[in-house]
Amino acid sequence: MARPPGSRRDLARLGAPSGGRRLLASWQRSAEYGVADDAVTPAFTGTHDLDSLFCACGTEVLTDLSHTLSGEPVGLMLTDPDGVVLHRASGDTSLLGALDDVRLAPGFAYSEREVGTNGLGLALADRAPTLVRAEEHYAQNLSSFTCAAVPVIDPASGRVEGCVNLTTWSRSSPDLLLALARSAAGTTAALMGARSTGRRARRTPRGTVMRIDLPCLEPGAGTLRGLSPQWCAVVDHVERGLRAGHVVATVGERGSGRATALAQAARRVRPRDRILSAAPPATGDVVTWLDLWLPEVGKDHTAVIVRDVDRLPDWVAVRLGDVLRRRPAGEVPVVLTADRLEDVPMALRSAIDVIVDVPPLRDRPDDIVPLAAHLAESARGRPVPVLPAAQRALQSYDWPGNVTELADVVRAAALRGDRVDVGSLPSDVLAGGGRRLSRIEAFERGEIVRVLASGPPSMGDAARTLGMSRATLYRKISHYGITTEVGA
Repeated sequence: MARPPGSRRDLARLGAPSGGRRLLASWQRSAEYGVADDAVTPAFTGTHDLDSLFCACGTEVLTDLSHTLSGEPVGLMLTDPDGVVLHRASGDTSLLGALDDVRLAPGFAYSEREVGTNGLGLALADRAPTLVRAEEHYAQNLSSFTCAAVPVIDPASGRVEGCVNLTTWSRSSPDLLLALARSAAGTTAALMGARSTGRRARRTPRGTVMRIDLPCLEPGAGTLRGLSPQWCAVVDHVERGLRAGHVVATVGERGSGRATALAQAARRVRPRDRILSAAPPATGDVVTWLDLWLPEVGKDHTAVIVRDVDRLPDWVAVRLGDVLRRRPAGEVPVVLTADRLEDVPMALRSAIDVIVDVPPLRDRPDDIVPLAAHLAESARGRPVPVLPAAQRALQSYDWPGNVTELADVVRAAALRGDRVDVGSLPSDVLAGGGRRLSRIEAFERGEIVRVLASGPPSMGDAARTLGMSRATLYRKISHYGITTEVGA
């Protein structure tokens, strides 16, 4: 039977600057999971996805690092998101033998739920770099090791692909261990980004973690009208679920308007309620984050939106699922968002009653112009016309970043002048939504669109302005799929 936290050692020392609050929380979860404290018994599940991009890149990075650390007592491991070891390397045979004894080897699962507090398990549970020293391990037979682990985040999807874990003897100095793990994880993510897209991954913007929208004075106030039937169907579907007292989740691409659909539907159902919208916080803020909004689930006149639940640590998803299942039906609207339903932990997924798919912006072209006009007006505080040529360019683009990307483009354009025209749009947008153009092609297409949209008297005038023959201009217009109203 698992001991209560603190029966074997004094947990007060875990409040040290090394990150003890996370360790203490992990120990408490380990006890709740029923993990034995004397010896770990990890399950063997076999290795999967060894041909994945993550595994290929991670193995390459750790192989290079193992050559650098040749002869050093360090074990280098790559795991999947469930803590299953995919790859292991070390130049120290005695360390490898000791790792085999505790089954820290390919095919074995070392998640926090399986073996209690350990470096890679806690790194995956909290989605954060982690160092677990000697006696900080939950199981006694792991206390001869010190482990440093860092999650690897896919730069394209933002999902945790697994982690890099470095293990050494507890008597060794761990000073550089976490720095090496960070470097290896970062290099793996960068290599994945380069090989999957051929482009540098964009930096993820820092968003708002908690927001409260106050009740509307008038029903329907603040709601953007005139959007497409596809969008209206999404909001209506969510509204029906909320009126029936269900827990509703919207799933779809990031930036597609998942939380907006929920907010609009919640405002229809509870026009005089406040709406609390919560997104996953930084790892160190999880406990405070839960304490702030979780009690709101039981309050009247409050609707709760929890965004990106597929990015929550597993133990938080379990707790949220328990709260939702105990919630009195129909009392407080609770709605969730996620990229993909299959990425939501089962403990939370089972608490969802209604699932609504939100189509990406490229599948709702009729929404682009009214959204652009609304966003431009919001940026300037007054109406800003979006000229027809700009409207056509916006509708021709495929918007991989969805409404979030549209907002960035339109707001930047509106702040440059009193109208949104093609001259204020970036070349990527002017390149349209067909095949991916090179930077030179995108620039050239953008220049052609700008010149044609400026209204030259004839195609010959446009060709002279661009410094090419009229035949070449016609050929490029066809090649780039440009629509023009300029005469011959």
